[in-house]
Amino acid sequence: MFVQQLINGLALGSIYALIALGYTLVYGILLMVNFAHSEIFMLGAFFALGALSLSWVSGLPAFMQLLLALLLAMFASAVTGALIERVAYKPLRHASRLAPLISAIGVSIFLQNLVFLFVTNQSVPFPRIVPLWHLELGNSQISSLQILVIAVSFLLMGFLRFFIQKTSLGKAMRATAGDRMMAEFSGIPTERIISLAFLIGGALGGAAALLNGMYYGSIKYNMGFLVGIKAFTAAVLGGIGNVTGAVLGGLLIGILESLGAGYIPGGSEWKDIFSFAVLILVLLVRPEGLLGERVSEKV
Repeated sequence: MFVQQLINGLALGSIYALIALGYTLVYGILLMVNFAHSEIFMLGAFFALGALSLSWVSGLPAFMQLLLALLLAMFASAVTGALIERVAYKPLRHASRLAPLISAIGVSIFLQNLVFLFVTNQSVPFPRIVPLWHLELGNSQISSLQILVIAVSFLLMGFLRFFIQKTSLGKAMRATAGDRMMAEFSGIPTERIISLAFLIGGALGGAAALLNGMYYGSIKYNMGFLVGIKAFTAAVLGGIGNVTGAVLGGLLIGILESLGAGYIPGGSEWKDIFSFAVLILVLLVRPEGLLGERVSEKV
């Protein structure tokens, strides 16, 4: 029972971690919570569904369908994130910190209602593509979808870690997050770095959307709201602004939610409150997050 819930939690937490990275990248550089990120995640699911609905894509092998849908969802979500930054956030760069926060909430509501009015207000079935089978692990089992979700998520998270730590653009992101003014004096194009953070965060949100759609089998215009709050909670739990913390927070939230649903009577009906309880507890006991004091850089 415990191992099964742990597997379920890892799969769910991997999705939360990908989304949480989008929050933490933007906050690490701008000290702003991009609440529209949850709607970028939602749009990524519809972008992926649109890709899978193309006649020439549906005739390809399952692996190619998955790869093309993943790439398109990531690309379209990345462009959406960068466009939102350019239109809604960049003009408010020198305004008070409350202004971009309100703008982010406005963009979130706008995008959600845009899909509601012009696409659909109903749940839409999402093709799973990958054949469903189960691997026995003692008294537990892991499905092909869970293996896919965990593998793709950790692959992307590992790539992001490598990018930030080893590449010149990643070092520029860390420098901008550490001291934006000093980074500008050093010749780093901070405005481009900010756009890059939105691009990467959007791409990860698009990947999470595809995995989420396949995992649950449906998508909806308001799917980003609750998932976005849980991912934000994961970012706060790990130490918002810290990449490793976002991953750790996402995995912990997923595991706690799964264990609560499995062990608490009626837990499946109450599982959504676990994230909010964790958020309140972290803000009261350790507001800087689990890794908030252990690293000097924010990204």
